Amino acid sequence: MAEGRVIDLRSDTVTQPTPAMREAMARAEVGDDVFGEDPTVKRLESMAAGLLGKEAAVFVASGTMGNLTSLLALCARGDEAIVGSESHILHYEVAGAAGVGGIQLREAPNDARGRLDLDAVAATMRGQNIHFPRTAAVCLENTHNRCGGGVLTADEVAEVAKLAHRHGAAVHLDGARIFNAATALGVPAAELAAEVDTVTFCLSKGLSAPVGSLVCGAADVVARVRKARKILGGGMRQAGVIAAAGVVALETMIDRLAEDHENARLLAEGLSHVPGVQIDPEAVQTNIVVFDVDEGPAFQSRLREAGVLTTGFGPTRLRMVTHYGITRDDIEQALERVRSAAAAAA
Repeated sequence: MAEGRVIDLRSDTVTQPTPAMREAMARAEVGDDVFGEDPTVKRLESMAAGLLGKEAAVFVASGTMGNLTSLLALCARGDEAIVGSESHILHYEVAGAAGVGGIQLREAPNDARGRLDLDAVAATMRGQNIHFPRTAAVCLENTHNRCGGGVLTADEVAEVAKLAHRHGAAVHLDGARIFNAATALGVPAAELAAEVDTVTFCLSKGLSAPVGSLVCGAADVVARVRKARKILGGGMRQAGVIAAAGVVALETMIDRLAEDHENARLLAEGLSHVPGVQIDPEAVQTNIVVFDVDEGPAFQSRLREAGVLTTGFGPTRLRMVTHYGITRDDIEQALERVRSAAAAAA
């Protein structure tokens, strides 16, 4: 391992809670959340609903739980949900929709920025036929993890939502990093979720809280999500202890996401000048930087030895994510280590 501290760019999930979060957790007012009596959870849910422009919200343990409970609320067993070919729900959530909910996932192709083509979605939706499952939901992702942190605009979300609603299907938005999208576009997060039926977002990624996600939507839908949370064992008791960190995250950590985006652009620009690295720095919109190298796993191992941690996205593709705790100096040091690793490979 190289001298100096390890620069962990695997994910924004490695963020540590801020001192203000730790203090809020220590003094949180709590109650039994399953009985609806935890005042800190209720405050967090009210804040989340307001920020996303929805009637209600429910605090869940993770983004995966948020996506699954949303699908359980929107779909019946034997229904079908359309998801992007590169979506987190499809690739990283252990087929929970099928295994737990009996919900079939059907792919529509994502483009390089994570968008779904309207004609492809329309062609994928089922008509009324005794042989077909019902297309009950269409799922979007914003920002899009596997598509390099790509951002969907409000109009792009609305176009898919209007198409789905015309066909009688609901729309779920996996907005794990929706505040990154809102920051990149300079619009309120509520604008990006205005036309969808349910939207999740994570507290434990760029917002740096230690745990938790929120699902937001109409009150009756959120009530179904809350019941699905209970089915999954997600009913928590004195959850205000962790919700308190989420309150601080929403109050203090959204505006600083722009710093992560600046660092990501600096990182992408630097990588573009490293021999053997293939990346278009202009494609980096938020805090996720995806690039290609020959022999990806071997290059990733060399970076690990040099003290730079990354995530593998396939045989030639690596991902780096900027986040709270990563400074401009860290980015410059990481680039120096990448250049050394590339030179050693050559």
